Amino acid sequence: MNKDFTFTIKRIGLNENYHPSNNTRITTNFANLARGNSRQQNLRNTLKMIDNSFNALAYWDNPKGDRYSVELEIISVDIDIEDTGQAFPSIEVLKTTVVDHHTSERIEGIVGNNFSSYVRDYDFSVLLSEHNKGQAQFSIPERFGDLHGKIFKNFVNSSTYKQHFKKTPVICLSVSDNKTYHRTDNQHPLLGVEYQPSESSLTEQYFKKMGLQVRYFMPPKSVAPLAFFFFGDLLNDYSNLELISTISTMETFQKIYRPEIYNANAVAGNVYQPNLKNQDHSLTKIFYDKEERSKLAIKQGKFAEENFIKPYQKVLNQWSENYAL
Repeated sequence: MNKDFTFTIKRIGLNENYHPSNNTRITTNFANLARGNSRQQNLRNTLKMIDNSFNALAYWDNPKGDRYSVELEIISVDIDIEDTGQAFPSIEVLKTTVVDHHTSERIEGIVGNNFSSYVRDYDFSVLLSEHNKGQAQFSIPERFGDLHGKIFKNFVNSSTYKQHFKKTPVICLSVSDNKTYHRTDNQHPLLGVEYQPSESSLTEQYFKKMGLQVRYFMPPKSVAPLAFFFFGDLLNDYSNLELISTISTMETFQKIYRPEIYNANAVAGNVYQPNLKNQDHSLTKIFYDKEERSKLAIKQGKFAEENFIKPYQKVLNQWSENYAL
């Protein structure tokens, strides 16, 4: 019998007083914002942007645009491979909670949103890089993403996940700048206009191994589509306020990290190719160090290799080969 791993969940509020813990991947979007001299102002401005975006989308019975605010929790997931108490930080996501200031109700939002993983850092920044070193043509290693995908599915199907969260996760990412997206006739009141990519990306394939489908929507008041990765039925499994909590949170992060796409001054057309060299965009007043982030991804991928992949290689290979839902 193939034994499941033991997962432990830790929660920490993402507010203007947030300081990244030692176990947090420092390439994680919110951790990058929470460093340096501007950390508190960065976080305060980011959270205000999220609230403003949320109220703009949840405009009904909200004449002053101040009815709701969004609270964020960082969910850190540690994995214990051999039940020894030695845990490795495997996955980090965000959980939204919507506060209705008219009714004083706290409404559970969506878990997922932002997605971070040391093993993904290893796959993309170490394994993929080494596999293609000196190669004339880019290729993908055999079984690329298999282990990571199975760990993620194991977590989502675990009793630990089900004790903490009522619904499956939704992860929201930026579109790929080397793909073309075509506008369709399909439109959702909150997710907006649906786009379809001309071809599948490596990220799509990687997330498919995690059990996730993807659809691309450009919400109202947005200028570019977002990629929504999900289980089940994105349009019917989640309430309006749940969907808005993810849109407002993740579009705010993308305006900060990818202003060339998500804070562009022109709206995506019927045929859209994202351009990270686009000069016709506005910058937020929030400092974000892109160069540092790319360097740290390699460092953290090597950390995963030394502290997780190599020490547990035999156990992980055996588990992965036998794993089935």
